[in-house]
Amino acid sequence: MTDRNVLLQEAEDFIRVCYAELGKTEQEADGRLKEIKKEIGLTGTYGHTFEELEHGAKMAWRNSNRCIGRLFWDSMVVRDRRHLAHADDIHSALLEHIETATNGGKIVPTISVFKPAGPTGSGVRIWNHQLIRYAGYRTEGGIVGDPASVPFTDVCLKMGWQGKGTRFDVLPLVIQAEGRKPALYSIPDELVLEVPLTHPDYPAFGELGLRWYAVPLISDMELVIGGIHYTAAPFNGWYMATEIGARNFADTNRYDVLPQVAEVMGLKTASETSLWRDRALVEMNVAVLHSYKRAGVSMVDHHTAAAQFQLFEQREAQCGRKLTGYWNWLIPPVSPATTHIFHQSYDNTIVYPNFFYQERPY
Repeated sequence: MTDRNVLLQEAEDFIRVCYAELGKTEQEADGRLKEIKKEIGLTGTYGHTFEELEHGAKMAWRNSNRCIGRLFWDSMVVRDRRHLAHADDIHSALLEHIETATNGGKIVPTISVFKPAGPTGSGVRIWNHQLIRYAGYRTEGGIVGDPASVPFTDVCLKMGWQGKGTRFDVLPLVIQAEGRKPALYSIPDELVLEVPLTHPDYPAFGELGLRWYAVPLISDMELVIGGIHYTAAPFNGWYMATEIGARNFADTNRYDVLPQVAEVMGLKTASETSLWRDRALVEMNVAVLHSYKRAGVSMVDHHTAAAQFQLFEQREAQCGRKLTGYWNWLIPPVSPATTHIFHQSYDNTIVYPNFFYQERPY
């Protein structure tokens, strides 16, 4: 099939399912597909109505095999920003997304969809992995900050950005609009809600000086709906505590703070048989949950998240939809065997609409 025929087929696959879920008739779907066929014939592509974009984005979340939080797929706020073409305007829209999604700590699942890649254009790209993330600096004494951010931090520094050089410097935004040169923008401090980490039973934990931002805003994935590729569609939910406590701070290739936590707890670390890592890992997650609750910031623990996913599984079955999932990602990194997910298998088939990783533009 030609590219246009492939696009038309992908559009039809989406429209049929989307319209059925929205309670529309087959005749309405047929009429819409005639419009789409005509538009593709004239331009080589087509545009979604807001209703199609909104439901398609929600379907993409529902189809995300790696996400344990899909129960709330239908509650996502979809912001249509396809009309924006200049990096300055895109920057303003991203700041608005951060503010409204943060919502003072009562986090609102949100996605902002920007102009897609057309037959000849490259669309909009946001170079950041997340809209809010901490820098990682190469120094003579090793990495300062988040090691995962080192390559992107290098790019920002070459573009003229100057960070403070601390462990928790918020990176700037790098936005590329339709193949133009990337532009660098700062994020006002007042828009970045951060949570200082303390522990309810270990006062000295607070002296570690750890903190994390409130909202995970993934910004480098591509949203594909009915054959249309939205190369910039940043989205957020809220954190599951283990993402911060068992990965960002515990991984040896990230902040690697478990030895410091063990010291605060007075644990003996000379032998692995003391299970000091396990004990420190649990208390690290206790601190994260305690601190976010104290700050009034939305968060879920892994046991609750697993129970919510089980309800999602039941609802999908009731709707007659085949459940897909990626077991390796669905199991939480702490005590996975205590959840039902660990004891099940899942079909990792990719269903559209969906989100996909893209090659780094740098």
